[in-house]
Amino acid sequence: MKSIRSRDNPQIKALIKLAGSSRERRRTGTTILEGEHLVRAYQESGGTAELIFTSETALARPEIRKFFENVPARSRLSLSDALLARVSQLVSSAGVAAVIRTPLPSPTPRSISSCLLLENIQDPGNLGSILRTAVAAGVSQVFLSKSSVFAWSPKVIRAGMGAHFSLAIFEDVDLGEIARAFSGRIVATDPKAGSSLYELDLKGPIAWLFGNEGSGLSPQSRGLATDHVHIPMPGPAESLNVAAAAAICLFEQIRQQGRAQGASNSA
Repeated sequence: MKSIRSRDNPQIKALIKLAGSSRERRRTGTTILEGEHLVRAYQESGGTAELIFTSETALARPEIRKFFENVPARSRLSLSDALLARVSQLVSSAGVAAVIRTPLPSPTPRSISSCLLLENIQDPGNLGSILRTAVAAGVSQVFLSKSSVFAWSPKVIRAGMGAHFSLAIFEDVDLGEIARAFSGRIVATDPKAGSSLYELDLKGPIAWLFGNEGSGLSPQSRGLATDHVHIPMPGPAESLNVAAAAAICLFEQIRQQGRAQGASNSA
């Protein structure tokens, strides 16, 4: 294990750049996992980190040292506390972090099950929350349009809480192409839609279509939907946060499918 104390070290400069630049993360095909929870989730998914690094103070704790030494990684670094703080305040407080390779772009899958089609989602917290909800709801495929936030940015990964490692995430895709390949219903939410979410039969395969936080879906993407529904809101709010809307829709699908399964089992 290598120990570094100089801020002029090339590896430190590279880590600082990686932590602060989306362009650098895309260029190198790598990203940073901050904290033991995310590093452990990556480890449990079978991944091997390019680099795992920690602070001298964190390394002095027996439980952190044991974890640090047992995570599969191609190299290990111990940094002074001040140096780790220069890389990231969050890494500094978490004590341990890893650099991992992000998945290479995948071709359109031959089989598309119930999934999420996300157009121009910009907020990292929203995307991370949506990914986390998708995992909880048993949805395994997520498709992101070309102008969406990078799914593997540290902020999205933190909000996802390890969800990335249980999903097939497809970025920079043509949502129209995916929609045309999908055999089930394509459902878009629209506050002005005449039908309620709770009136729609969601027992079959569903592709959920969600748009940008401010402008919603583009007219082109709106035209992909086979069904437009609104989420009833008796309060004075004009709209819901996109992550909240996604959670409501996915769990209404679960509720309906669970009810159908229960009826089938009792027949």
